[in-house]
Amino acid sequence: MSDVTIPTPLTELVGVRHPLVQTGMGWVAGPRLVSATAAAGALGILASATMTVEQLRSAVREVKSRTDAPFGVNLRADAGDAAERVGIIIDEGVRVASFALAPSRELIARLKDAGVVVIPSIGAKRHAEKVAAWGADAVLVQGGEGGGHTGSVATTVLLPQIVDAVDIPVIAAGGFRDGRGLVAALAHGAAGVAMGTRFLLTSDSTVPDAVKARYLAATVQDVTVTTAVDGLPHRMLRTELVDALERSGRAASLLRAVRHAAAFRRETDMSWARMVRDGLAMKHGKDMTWSQILLAANTPMLLKASMVEGRTDLGVMASGQVAGLIDDLPSCAELVERVMAEARATLLSLPHVD
Repeated sequence: MSDVTIPTPLTELVGVRHPLVQTGMGWVAGPRLVSATAAAGALGILASATMTVEQLRSAVREVKSRTDAPFGVNLRADAGDAAERVGIIIDEGVRVASFALAPSRELIARLKDAGVVVIPSIGAKRHAEKVAAWGADAVLVQGGEGGGHTGSVATTVLLPQIVDAVDIPVIAAGGFRDGRGLVAALAHGAAGVAMGTRFLLTSDSTVPDAVKARYLAATVQDVTVTTAVDGLPHRMLRTELVDALERSGRAASLLRAVRHAAAFRRETDMSWARMVRDGLAMKHGKDMTWSQILLAANTPMLLKASMVEGRTDLGVMASGQVAGLIDDLPSCAELVERVMAEARATLLSLPHVD
């Protein structure tokens, strides 16, 4: 465990040693990765959207059996069973609840009353201001460099805007992999950084070796943004499958979406009625067609094909642009120690102003 510490409002808020967060990546951020991250002194986040309710409870208990360190659970705020999942977080004494979309004022209040730290992910200033007014304890802001569903504004532009807009800790995501990035984020006013791709590419990650090899071989130019998977901008590795999806016509895309929706329903024990309700929640406030809502089922199933089954030919690989700069697979402990040592060396190398 690294001896280098940089206390920030984030470390004080959640009780971790280091201002580093491992993001809740679907099919990737399971008990092994999360517990390894937590044991290394960073904040590990379980991904619950690809788990059933009982799988979530089991995963939480497994992490607790592996480490006493604080960790979190990531939730979809618009999911039909979000309240039930919040109940598990409270019952099991999980330290942090993070959200892929802004949670309701009521959910925030329920979690805070139970002593749970609430950290929504946001992509715009107005969203940060809204959840801060509702009582969120911190926000995670991801710039366009980040993997998965992402926006178009770079982290270096979005981050200072959010820092200036709210008076709660801001965690920076999108484009981070080392100690220099941590120092840069702190200089912008962030309380820490969140990393997805960098933690995915560790020896503690359960992602199959063949998939990790594709990431390690990628250049910055091999990471693209496409709407072909689910109708929303999605940053991932450019592969033959992505090219094929982009060439697909509407009929083929819709047929594939229905097939994947049925598979995801079986995977998560989700009823068709709840899938429709969740789809309506996604549609709210967005210009989405029904075919795009069905296409949303492509994301978890295509990610599972690669991240769980190792089928790089049948699955997609969400990726931040930093994949093009990563060339090794350290353990979480080694990664955290390296990042903190690099941050200290970077701070010491900066010129001093009299």
